[in-house]
Amino acid sequence: MRGLNLLTDIAGLAVGHATDLALGSGVTVIVFDEPAIASGTVLGGAPGGRDTALLDPAMTVQRVDALVLSGGSAFGLDAAGGVQAGLREKGRGLAVGAARVPIVPQAILMDLLNGGNKDWGLHSPYRDLGYQAFTAAEKGGFALGSVGAGTGATTATVKGGLGSASAVTRNGHIVAALVAVNAMGSATVGDTPHFWAAPFEQQAEFGGLGLPQKFSSGHLALRAKGVTLTATTIGAIVTDAVLTKAEAHRLSLLAHDGLARAVLPAHLAADGDTIFAAATGEKPQREPTDFMEICHLATQTMARAVARGVYEATRLPYADAQAAWRDIFRRQ
Repeated sequence: MRGLNLLTDIAGLAVGHATDLALGSGVTVIVFDEPAIASGTVLGGAPGGRDTALLDPAMTVQRVDALVLSGGSAFGLDAAGGVQAGLREKGRGLAVGAARVPIVPQAILMDLLNGGNKDWGLHSPYRDLGYQAFTAAEKGGFALGSVGAGTGATTATVKGGLGSASAVTRNGHIVAALVAVNAMGSATVGDTPHFWAAPFEQQAEFGGLGLPQKFSSGHLALRAKGVTLTATTIGAIVTDAVLTKAEAHRLSLLAHDGLARAVLPAHLAADGDTIFAAATGEKPQREPTDFMEICHLATQTMARAVARGVYEATRLPYADAQAAWRDIFRRQ
């Protein structure tokens, strides 16, 4: 691990948030300096997305200008329009004759029942939030926890949030994850402070507690949100390696493995778990094993990012809001 342990450890991209605590929701955008090879996979049973079909390796378009993660369920799909507006202002987009069309795939999570004020009138606020997130996008450090797409996120046990982590292969390729954790399941082991992702933790980035010394049946029992279907974990895995679109698709699947190692259970029928994958193409692969190691680190990095998102989250300012990990366990 090096740099800031964030997605922005990868050169050639920026991350921006728009956070509305009154709404209890928000938007996070990844903006690429140059169009990036991209793909993705949906393994949750109740997804919501925009322009996700074009990410299939068999489809024509190879590159994207930005990726958007948003709250708001289907209403949140307006956010990509705001990001497109910002890109269009800068002359960005796929050339189609004399026109330019910014390519901005998006995934959404369900946070409509988290206590925020969702009485927004005729039009949802997400297009404006998308534009705000785009204009706020910067390189370097960015906030984690209850910000951007992680603002209204929850899990079965404690408040969810936005997390990120990075790693470096032996040949110097950077692999980094960004994820909004709004899981139907739990990122923590039972009612303990331990994270399922503990075996992959680096430098006590989410508390350094490790796993429990022993596992009980209670630790392994199902913990889920039940009938309150406020679920879906959405994210992206990015590398600075040169990848094909097919390789990016495979990378997204390996990042889903990381999600499944960090949340129990993941990919439920009421989850819409979606992970994008992108490659900026700064560094060629040097050896046949390079891609294998990139995939290996994608699994670990996504798991770490999930735990960081929950660890850094803060409770929303509502009387009945879900308690955060830090509310419960930092006092013990």
